[in-house]
Amino acid sequence: MFKKDFNAGSKTKQEQQVKSSAQRGIRTKVLETYPRLEPYIDDILPKKEQLDLLKIPDRVNLYCLHSTPLFWQHMDDPIIPHLQLVHKYPWCFSRVRIDRGGVRFVLSGATLMVPGLTSPGGRLPGDEDAGEVYDHGGKDLEAGEVVVVDAEGKVNACMVGVLKMGSKEMKEKKKGIAIENHHYVGDGLWKLDLS
Repeated sequence: MFKKDFNAGSKTKQEQQVKSSAQRGIRTKVLETYPRLEPYIDDILPKKEQLDLLKIPDRVNLYCLHSTPLFWQHMDDPIIPHLQLVHKYPWCFSRVRIDRGGVRFVLSGATLMVPGLTSPGGRLPGDEDAGEVYDHGGKDLEAGEVVVVDAEGKVNACMVGVLKMGSKEMKEKKKGIAIENHHYVGDGLWKLDLS
């Protein structure tokens, strides 16, 4: 989604303060989408702090706190965490892992294909050697869910995207489009300077 670098323009023209009622709605939506963030929500979206809305190209709203990007949303799509937030609270999001061979494609903005997740280096919920990081309470991931993508051999996540097919279906088919790439390390949103 953010393959090209972009400029947010003049902050005074594009940045708006979010009303407290709208801020409560955003907080509720975040907790509905990412329930594991609940213990940390007061640190992420403090009730007494002012949340800012920055309108960026392609009808995307970026929610920031003190020039720190937190979440973004394209029109009425799901609210998606910025990778900086994911790196700070990685255990709070549904996660999968791609093999080493898929990393270069992800970092060029490509859609993630199923073989990158079902190969020996990949991890999906229910895999025998997935461990608790990719277990998700024994539940399979469903199409349409927002997921964080880790890379084999790396510490931090490299991508946030939306599943195009459920994890159970991926294991059965072993081919096709797995995750639509929405935000990745090195894209325009990652490089956006908010200072």
